[in-house]
Amino acid sequence: MLTKVVELGSVEILHDKTMQAREDTVVYETNDKGEIVELSRTYSRYVTVPGDDVSKRPQMIQDLANLLWTPEVIAEYKEKHKSPLPLPLIG
Repeated sequence: MLTKVVELGSVEILHDKTMQAREDTVVYETNDKGEIVELSRTYSRYVTVPGDDVSKRPQMIQDLANLLWTPEVIAEYKEKHKSPLPLPLIG
């Protein structure tokens, strides 16, 4: 029998409270002896920034966001990462 599991492999919190996360997708098989054997493991990464909607992310990411992302942290992040004003078109 094959089993696929997606687990949070690692989380890194940067100085501006941005979180970089790695999710591991692992496929296991139960062999004839009843032992569980890992067949494959793949990785995917994503980044969340203060103010992002993390409601569909793993519980640990949600908990960290609730702890770290105060209104002040979100405001500071948004202030530092404002979109630049568009340049005027010269025709």
